[in-house]
Amino acid sequence: MKSKIESIFIKHSGKRICQGDILRDFEYIEFVSSNKKIGTGIKKIFPYLLVLSQDCDLESDHKNHMECKDNQDKYLFSILVCPSYSADELREGTHLKEYGLKMNRINSDRWNNIKNNQNSRYHFLRGAQKLQIPNLIIDFKHYYTISRDVLYKDFKDYYLGSINELFREALSQRFANYLCRIGLPLLKND
Repeated sequence: MKSKIESIFIKHSGKRICQGDILRDFEYIEFVSSNKKIGTGIKKIFPYLLVLSQDCDLESDHKNHMECKDNQDKYLFSILVCPSYSADELREGTHLKEYGLKMNRINSDRWNNIKNNQNSRYHFLRGAQKLQIPNLIIDFKHYYTISRDVLYKDFKDYYLGSINELFREALSQRFANYLCRIGLPLLKND
């Protein structure tokens, strides 16, 4: 049987947040603790943000917020997301310059591995012009949890499109594998 999936990206109704959703120019206040009881906030703007939380959890959370307000057992406190960077900016090492960080430029050999998703740290997504999604790179070292209510507040204003089911499952597996890696010590030969 032929698959009914015809592209990497889809656009859904936007009634709820889904795994694989891509948001643009999402503003977020990150609170930094201080010696006092009240922390300070630093405003961050993510050029692109990708939702990684499992869709079954997001669906249950939304359904329970809409229908079962007397039972909060399925409520999520926060949603797992990864910032996504313009592929060209990441390759040049300029994707974090607004935070005062200078990253290394990626050479051709390493870049080809990243574009072919053969580097476990990164995930390359080929863009979709009609959804205004450029070629993106997700750096699995950079991930956040954002309060569910904060993410929902203006979700529709930031929503561009979503990664289709099979592709988001592959992305989710790659992210999980990256987080589960084990650094082994170098041992001396006896």
